[in-house]
Amino acid sequence: MLDPRTKLILVIYYAVLVVASGRLPSLAVEGTLLIGFILIMRRLKAYGRWLRLVLPMAVFFGAVTAWSAGAPAGILAGLKLLTLTTAFFAFFAVTLPEDLGNGLVKMGLPYSAAFVTTTAMQFVPVIGRKARSVIAAQQARGIPLEPGWSALRHYPAFLAPLLLQAFQLAEELAEALEARGFGRTGRSFYREYRLRARDWIVMGTGAAITVACLMSPFRL
Repeated sequence: MLDPRTKLILVIYYAVLVVASGRLPSLAVEGTLLIGFILIMRRLKAYGRWLRLVLPMAVFFGAVTAWSAGAPAGILAGLKLLTLTTAFFAFFAVTLPEDLGNGLVKMGLPYSAAFVTTTAMQFVPVIGRKARSVIAAQQARGIPLEPGWSALRHYPAFLAPLLLQAFQLAEELAEALEARGFGRTGRSFYREYRLRARDWIVMGTGAAITVACLMSPFRL
């Protein structure tokens, strides 16, 4: 199993290749590789749910780019954004937030910054579940909260309970951190995060492939 820092560097290599791609065939190949990886990891359903959220953003970004730079540039920009976000979806599908945070601490990142980052990542699905619970509870009371302009005036009935629960979670987290001595020096880790020979080999191979693709006479 690879170190989380190795996975992070690999996804950065991949992001560089996606950004450098200037042709649709190259993006198609990069996107197909990612979809294949997601299929191997059996995360297709999760990717489909995630895609429903990201796809409108990619379409909007592509439309804005097309309006200012032309249709080909807009299509390319939208696909690049979609491929980039898919790469990071694949990264987080195989990397636990706490492993990533602890690995970054080993690289010299302050623990408080790493903790804030990983906690925010872990809170997203929690808030999502609470949002669905609030919507179901309010709909059971006869309050329409379906997406659309007609339900906009009922959104305070959704946002107020959700914000209240978010503040309660934050308060409980702060109390738990204080009870566990958050911020004390000399912190130890449950796992030993160390770059092994296979990590260096994978990172070196990834760097060589990235440079080869960037320097290739065939345009990306």
